Amino acid sequence: MEFTPSKLNTFLFFKLPSAFWCGVRTKTISETQCEVSVKHRWINQNPFQSMYFAVQAMAAELSTGALVMLHIKKSGKNISMLVANNKATFTKKAKGRITFTCKDGHLITDAIEKTIATGDGQTFWMQSIGIDEKGDQVSVFDFEWTIRVKR
Repeated sequence: MEFTPSKLNTFLFFKLPSAFWCGVRTKTISETQCEVSVKHRWINQNPFQSMYFAVQAMAAELSTGALVMLHIKKSGKNISMLVANNKATFTKKAKGRITFTCKDGHLITDAIEKTIATGDGQTFWMQSIGIDEKGDQVSVFDFEWTIRVKR
């Protein structure tokens, strides 16, 4: 799969339909950064007139996971990936369009090289920050990814 926002959004439709129907969409992706946005709507709301935390988590995870997928594809190796841990901090109600940005693409290359060289699994943490339309931070998500060469 080519890594463009359009291709990733099609991937969502077929492989992660709940994220797609909640409005999660990839906006930009490069080797170092990925932006994913989601708009507060009826289908992704909580009882407190803001976006449900799990919808924020889906968008934040995609902003990190898409970068991992991009680097795995670039390596040309058969490598598995899985979230081992995550943590989140919520600082403001998520209303309107929230954009999650991960700028940790640089962390992945070293882990991929190590798992290829040793065959051992590697773990690394990536962070995604959610910002609303006013520029205020609404949440921060940290995901611990684990990767391993498939044998």
